Amino acid sequence: MGYRVTKKNRDTLSAYRKKRNKKSTPEPFPKKKSGGRQRQPIFVIQKHAASRLHYDFRLEVDGVLKSWSVPKGPSTDPRQRRLAVMTEDHPREYASFEGVIPEGEYGAGTVLIWDRGTYRNIKQGDDGNAIPMKRAFADGHVEIWLDGEKLQGGYALTRIAKDNKERWLLAKMKDKKADGRRKPTSTQPKSVASGRTMKAVHKEEKRGANKE
Repeated sequence: MGYRVTKKNRDTLSAYRKKRNKKSTPEPFPKKKSGGRQRQPIFVIQKHAASRLHYDFRLEVDGVLKSWSVPKGPSTDPRQRRLAVMTEDHPREYASFEGVIPEGEYGAGTVLIWDRGTYRNIKQGDDGNAIPMKRAFADGHVEIWLDGEKLQGGYALTRIAKDNKERWLLAKMKDKKADGRRKPTSTQPKSVASGRTMKAVHKEEKRGANKE
Protein backbone atom coordinates (compact mmCIF):
# COMPACT_ATOMS: atom_id res chain seq x y z
CA MET A 1 0.00 0.00 0.00
CA GLY A 2 0.98 3.64 -0.33
CA TYR A 3 2.35 5.01 2.92
CA ARG A 4 2.09 8.26 4.83
CA VAL A 5 4.23 8.68 7.91
CA THR A 6 2.19 9.05 11.09
CA LYS A 7 3.28 10.05 14.59
CA LYS A 8 3.22 6.37 15.57
CA ASN A 9 5.54 5.38 12.71
CA ARG A 10 7.91 8.29 13.37
CA ASP A 11 8.30 7.08 16.94
CA THR A 12 9.74 3.77 15.75
CA LEU A 13 12.67 5.71 14.28
CA SER A 14 13.57 7.56 17.48
CA ALA A 15 16.42 5.14 18.28
CA TYR A 16 17.79 5.62 14.75
CA ARG A 17 17.83 9.41 15.12
CA LYS A 18 19.33 9.40 18.62
CA LYS A 19 22.32 7.32 17.50
CA ARG A 20 23.23 9.61 14.59
CA ASN A 21 24.40 13.19 14.13
CA LYS A 22 22.67 14.59 11.08
CA LYS A 23 25.51 17.06 10.53
CA SER A 24 28.28 14.45 10.65
CA THR A 25 27.02 11.35 8.81
CA PRO A 26 25.95 10.99 5.17
CA GLU A 27 23.25 8.49 6.20
CA PRO A 28 19.69 9.51 5.24
CA PHE A 29 17.14 10.75 7.76
CA PRO A 30 13.38 10.09 7.49
CA LYS A 31 11.30 12.47 5.45
CA LYS A 32 7.92 13.77 6.56
CA LYS A 33 6.13 11.97 3.75
CA SER A 34 6.88 8.83 1.80
CA GLY A 35 5.25 6.53 -0.70
CA GLY A 36 2.20 7.30 -2.83
CA ARG A 37 1.07 4.68 -5.30
CA GLN A 38 0.46 1.07 -4.36
CA ARG A 39 3.57 -1.10 -4.59
CA GLN A 40 5.19 -4.17 -3.13
CA PRO A 41 7.32 -3.67 -0.02
CA ILE A 42 11.06 -3.66 -0.53
CA PHE A 43 14.00 -5.44 1.05
CA VAL A 44 17.68 -4.55 1.02
CA ILE A 45 20.82 -6.30 2.24
CA GLN A 46 23.74 -3.99 2.94
CA LYS A 47 27.27 -5.27 3.48
CA HIS A 48 28.71 -3.26 6.35
CA ALA A 49 32.37 -3.12 7.38
CA ALA A 50 31.91 -1.66 10.86
CA SER A 51 33.89 -2.90 13.89
CA ARG A 52 33.16 -6.32 12.39
CA LEU A 53 32.09 -7.16 8.85
CA HIS A 54 28.41 -8.18 8.69
CA TYR A 55 25.33 -7.96 6.50
CA ASP A 56 22.35 -5.77 7.43
CA PHE A 57 19.12 -7.49 6.37
CA ARG A 58 16.21 -5.04 6.10
CA LEU A 59 12.49 -5.51 5.35
CA GLU A 60 10.04 -2.68 4.73
CA VAL A 61 7.16 -3.04 7.18
CA ASP A 62 4.66 -0.24 7.88
CA GLY A 63 6.87 2.33 6.16
CA VAL A 64 10.12 1.63 8.01
CA LEU A 65 12.90 -0.90 7.51
CA LYS A 66 12.90 -3.65 10.15
CA SER A 67 16.57 -4.53 10.49
CA TRP A 68 18.85 -7.36 11.56
CA SER A 69 22.62 -7.69 11.69
CA VAL A 70 23.64 -11.03 10.13
CA PRO A 71 27.35 -11.73 10.87
CA LYS A 72 27.81 -14.47 8.26
CA GLY A 73 25.38 -13.10 5.71
CA PRO A 74 22.44 -14.91 4.08
CA SER A 75 22.73 -18.40 2.60
CA THR A 76 20.93 -20.16 -0.24
CA ASP A 77 21.37 -23.52 1.54
CA PRO A 78 18.33 -24.55 3.67
CA ARG A 79 20.69 -26.46 5.97
CA GLN A 80 22.42 -23.24 7.00
CA ARG A 81 20.78 -21.13 9.70
CA ARG A 82 22.27 -17.69 10.20
CA LEU A 83 22.19 -15.73 13.46
CA ALA A 84 20.36 -12.43 12.94
CA VAL A 85 20.48 -9.85 15.73
CA MET A 86 17.65 -7.33 15.54
CA THR A 87 18.70 -3.68 15.47
CA GLU A 88 16.80 -0.39 15.43
CA ASP A 89 14.29 0.43 12.68
CA HIS A 90 15.75 2.43 9.79
CA PRO A 91 13.95 4.91 7.50
CA ARG A 92 12.93 3.57 4.10
CA GLU A 93 15.36 6.02 2.49
CA TYR A 94 18.23 3.99 3.96
CA ALA A 95 17.65 1.33 1.31
CA SER A 96 19.50 3.52 -1.21
CA PHE A 97 22.42 4.38 1.06
CA GLU A 98 25.88 3.31 -0.05
CA GLY A 99 28.96 5.07 1.26
CA VAL A 100 31.22 5.57 4.25
CA ILE A 101 30.01 6.41 7.75
CA PRO A 102 32.74 8.63 9.27
CA GLU A 103 34.97 7.52 12.13
CA GLY A 104 33.55 8.44 15.51
CA GLU A 105 29.97 8.02 14.30
CA TYR A 106 27.68 5.13 15.22
CA GLY A 107 28.32 2.21 12.84
CA ALA A 108 31.43 3.85 11.35
CA GLY A 109 32.62 2.02 8.25
CA THR A 110 31.86 1.26 4.61
CA VAL A 111 28.34 0.31 3.50
CA LEU A 112 27.60 -1.43 0.18
CA ILE A 113 24.20 -2.37 -1.27
CA TRP A 114 24.77 -6.10 -1.66
CA ASP A 115 21.24 -7.03 -2.78
CA ARG A 116 17.83 -5.44 -3.10
CA GLY A 117 14.38 -6.04 -4.50
CA THR A 118 10.81 -6.61 -3.38
CA TYR A 119 9.30 -9.27 -1.16
CA ARG A 120 5.97 -10.98 -0.46
CA ASN A 121 4.59 -12.13 2.86
CA ILE A 122 3.94 -15.90 2.52
CA LYS A 123 3.24 -16.75 6.16
CA GLN A 124 -0.20 -18.38 6.30
CA GLY A 125 -2.51 -19.19 9.17
CA ASP A 126 -4.54 -22.36 9.65
CA ASP A 127 -7.27 -20.90 7.44
CA GLY A 128 -4.85 -20.53 4.52
CA ASN A 129 -4.89 -16.74 4.61
CA ALA A 130 -1.79 -14.62 4.97
CA ILE A 131 -0.92 -13.62 8.53
CA PRO A 132 -0.29 -9.86 8.75
CA MET A 133 3.38 -8.97 9.13
CA LYS A 134 2.70 -7.18 12.42
CA ARG A 135 1.26 -10.38 13.90
CA ALA A 136 4.06 -12.51 12.44
CA PHE A 137 6.62 -10.29 14.16
CA ALA A 138 4.73 -10.52 17.44
CA ASP A 139 4.61 -14.33 17.09
CA GLY A 140 8.34 -14.42 16.32
CA HIS A 141 8.11 -16.18 12.97
CA VAL A 142 8.21 -14.43 9.59
CA GLU A 143 8.08 -16.12 6.19
CA ILE A 144 8.77 -14.10 3.04
CA TRP A 145 9.48 -14.62 -0.65
CA LEU A 146 12.38 -12.50 -1.91
CA ASP A 147 12.60 -11.23 -5.47
CA GLY A 148 16.11 -9.81 -5.43
CA GLU A 149 19.00 -9.59 -7.85
CA LYS A 150 21.08 -12.16 -5.96
CA LEU A 151 18.57 -13.84 -3.66
CA GLN A 152 15.19 -15.30 -4.61
CA GLY A 153 12.73 -17.63 -2.98
CA GLY A 154 11.40 -18.27 0.49
CA TYR A 155 13.23 -17.21 3.63
CA ALA A 156 12.18 -17.60 7.25
CA LEU A 157 13.08 -15.50 10.26
CA THR A 158 12.51 -17.14 13.65
CA ARG A 159 13.03 -15.43 16.99
CA ILE A 160 15.10 -17.50 19.43
CA ALA A 161 15.66 -14.99 22.24
CA LYS A 162 13.84 -11.84 23.32
CA ASP A 163 15.76 -9.49 25.61
CA ASN A 164 17.57 -6.17 25.13
CA LYS A 165 18.87 -7.54 21.79
CA GLU A 166 16.42 -9.85 20.07
CA ARG A 167 18.14 -12.78 18.38
CA TRP A 168 16.60 -14.49 15.38
CA LEU A 169 17.63 -17.17 12.89
CA LEU A 170 17.54 -16.47 9.15
CA ALA A 171 17.17 -19.56 6.96
CA LYS A 172 16.49 -20.37 3.31
CA MET A 173 13.31 -22.38 2.86
CA LYS A 174 13.24 -25.53 0.75
CA ASP A 175 11.98 -24.50 -2.67
CA LYS A 176 13.16 -24.36 -6.28
CA LYS A 177 15.42 -21.40 -5.50
CA ALA A 178 17.36 -23.27 -2.80
CA ASP A 179 20.92 -24.22 -3.78
CA GLY A 180 23.45 -25.64 -1.34
CA ARG A 181 26.26 -25.19 -3.87
CA ARG A 182 25.96 -21.43 -4.17
CA LYS A 183 28.05 -19.15 -1.96
CA PRO A 184 26.73 -15.73 -3.00
CA THR A 185 28.45 -13.75 -0.25
CA SER A 186 31.85 -14.83 -1.60
CA THR A 187 31.15 -15.28 -5.32
CA GLN A 188 29.00 -12.16 -5.78
CA PRO A 189 30.65 -9.50 -3.61
CA LYS A 190 29.87 -6.41 -5.69
CA SER A 191 27.18 -3.80 -5.16
CA VAL A 192 23.96 -4.28 -7.14
CA ALA A 193 23.57 -0.49 -7.18
CA SER A 194 26.97 0.66 -8.42
CA GLY A 195 28.91 -2.47 -9.36
CA ARG A 196 31.63 -1.47 -6.91
CA THR A 197 33.54 -3.57 -4.41
CA MET A 198 33.81 -2.60 -0.73
CA LYS A 199 37.35 -1.37 -1.38
CA ALA A 200 36.19 0.80 -4.28
CA VAL A 201 33.29 2.30 -2.29
CA HIS A 202 35.64 3.18 0.56
CA LYS A 203 38.28 4.69 -1.73
CA GLU A 204 35.91 6.68 -3.93
CA GLU A 205 33.71 7.99 -1.13
CA LYS A 206 36.69 9.04 0.99
CA ARG A 207 38.25 10.77 -2.02
CA GLY A 208 34.98 12.65 -2.61
CA ALA A 209 34.76 13.69 1.05
CA ASN A 210 38.32 15.04 0.98
CA LYS A 211 37.49 17.26 -2.00
CA GLU A 212 34.64 18.98 -0.20
